[in-house]
Amino acid sequence: MAKVTRVSGRGTTRRKTDTTKKSNFSGDSYREYQEAKKKAAGKRTISTGRGTGRRKLTAAPKKASAKGRTRVTGRGTGTRKGSK
Repeated sequence: MAKVTRVSGRGTTRRKTDTTKKSNFSGDSYREYQEAKKKAAGKRTISTGRGTGRRKLTAAPKKASAKGRTRVTGRGTGTRKGSK
């Protein structure tokens, strides 16, 4: 039952938290939380693109591949091709 001080807001906010509680902002517990929220959403949809499109809340977002795309590196002076 250790108390940990968490700093946020550019160092202006301090908050004591308990380390015995399981955090759910990342990892497997967060994925389980997301799945529970998706099931609770049911068949609801949201509007996208100024109301021109619709998307189900249960749909998984599509991830675009970076393969073959040029990635800018450094301060915009270098580039390299994505391989994955």
